[in-house]
Amino acid sequence: MTDATLPIDLAVVGHTNTGKTSLLRTLLRDELFGEVADQPGTTRHVESAQLLSNDGKPMLILRDTPGLEDAMGVLDYLDQLIPHEERLDGPERIQRLLDSPEAAGRFEQECRVLATVLTIDAALYVIDARDPVLPKHRDELMLLAACGRPILPVLNFTRSPLANITAWREALARLGLHATVDFDTVAPALDGESQMLDRLALMLDTQSATLAALRSDLGQQRLKRLQDATRLIAELLVDAAALRLPCAQDPTDMATITLVLRKRTRDREQDCVHALLKRYRFSKMAFPHHPLPLEGERWGMDLFNPQALRNFGIQVGKGLATGAMAGATLDMLTGGLSLGAATLLGAAIGGAWQGANQWGKRLMGRLAGNMEMTVDDPVLHLLGLRQLALVRALECRGHAAMRPIDNDLMAQTVAPAAEAPPAADDAAADSETDVTEPNPSAALHQLPADVQTLLDEARTHPSWSNIGEAPSPDSRRDQLIGQMAHALFLAL
Repeated sequence: MTDATLPIDLAVVGHTNTGKTSLLRTLLRDELFGEVADQPGTTRHVESAQLLSNDGKPMLILRDTPGLEDAMGVLDYLDQLIPHEERLDGPERIQRLLDSPEAAGRFEQECRVLATVLTIDAALYVIDARDPVLPKHRDELMLLAACGRPILPVLNFTRSPLANITAWREALARLGLHATVDFDTVAPALDGESQMLDRLALMLDTQSATLAALRSDLGQQRLKRLQDATRLIAELLVDAAALRLPCAQDPTDMATITLVLRKRTRDREQDCVHALLKRYRFSKMAFPHHPLPLEGERWGMDLFNPQALRNFGIQVGKGLATGAMAGATLDMLTGGLSLGAATLLGAAIGGAWQGANQWGKRLMGRLAGNMEMTVDDPVLHLLGLRQLALVRALECRGHAAMRPIDNDLMAQTVAPAAEAPPAADDAAADSETDVTEPNPSAALHQLPADVQTLLDEARTHPSWSNIGEAPSPDSRRDQLIGQMAHALFLAL
């Protein structure tokens, strides 16, 4: 009986250049595993890796094997090697082959594969679904079946318009292989891993509990990635919304501050992009730097925004009543401000001098005729939509993909729903140039209303911006980011 505490041992096998290493890269979320090239025989030996649970426990051992190139020759040699009257079963015939001189000679590559399959729990037979069904594939499956291990055919590149899925399933059924799974290594379905584990559970019933646990664990890992990703986006939006740069009412100064504002926002967005790529275990080359066109600033001095006054009034507490008595005096200093605004400002200053550092400089700037420059709402929405679209693209991107994510697709996330962009092609190793990715920007045309409300609050706290003049985060900032991240999560 199988020891349930041991990881399940799987070999990834198949004809040369069908995407075996690519499958491993996507399952392991490691775009550097093995060597992938658009030429036969890239993998020349058996490599292995482990798929771990959240607590670091090995759940699967995945073995990459060389491509099968001469299954017909191996079958012919077996017929010559073993007299018919010996009536050996499949594994015995394969072992006789492995003990023969040709195992280290003409059939060395095939024998490495067969020796591996003899020792594992099951084999994943990778098929390039764009290839026609040929006799060589039948020979390979007959040879692998002789090892006496369950075989699960994996149809790769199924999103290609050239895929022969129906023909392949019919051919596999004739060989007694009725359980198959579609798993495009370039753009896998969100439930692709779960489907594969479900099929394996049917074939490995004694290890179905382990596979069910792994399935649940992978779902939790995906949920955690999405939660982390939306928090990264929320932090970006708060930094951008709270950013305020003082600016004199002078064309030269305004032009200079505009450039500073845009650069800080662009750089902050790029930091978020890199953090998202790292969280999904992609290199920076998956989405190279594309400067976001930021045209949209706000000029003004909303010191007396009702939300800002409420926030500050809450901070001063009981001192508000005492401070109100200073309102008439403040009115003489503020000149252009209304008596009501001056009274409220006096309440704040009279109630708590600790607020003077936050408001004092801004007030003095206002009295000197200066303005503050901030990022406009449409730009904030563009930042958020672009990052959400990137997350959706990463969610459905396999780690075998080599072509960068289409930046034009990201740029169109703010298009009206009726003008949603068409799906883009994404190429990777193993001749994926005609494989079509799902459209990651579909239905992303506006941020949730709750996000805008939270952004309005963030605007009243310049100290919340880590790219501002005097960053000083507090607990309310963390709470707001959590609320915003939840709203963004629901938008995905």
